[in-house]
Amino acid sequence: MEYVYAALILNETDAEINEENITGVLEAAGVDVEESRAKALVAALEDVDIEEAVEEAAAAPAAAGAAAGGAAAGAAADDDEDEDEADVPDTTDDDEDDDDEDEEASGEGLGELFG
Repeated sequence: MEYVYAALILNETDAEINEENITGVLEAAGVDVEESRAKALVAALEDVDIEEAVEEAAAAPAAAGAAAGGAAAGAAADDDEDEDEADVPDTTDDDEDDDDEDEEASGEGLGELFG
């Protein structure tokens, strides 16, 4: 994760995202740098607009919250229709599924590079 943070720092300071700069930021932070990981990150970010990716990632939690709220409202309506069931809230694993989807959408494969 520190490799991605280094890339974000470089992007924020308008510095070029290359292996040398990634290595410099990480070494300044006291990280033992693996050249292959720095090289893989630079290659993965080659055609990525980081500003756009950050904006999309910031918007994703709001969209996920709205989707989860809508699902909860639908579940409540189903409970009202069926009077035989006790008034027990529906406790499904929707939140865990939403988290997995958010992680997959926001990382777009970068997580697989760095575990």
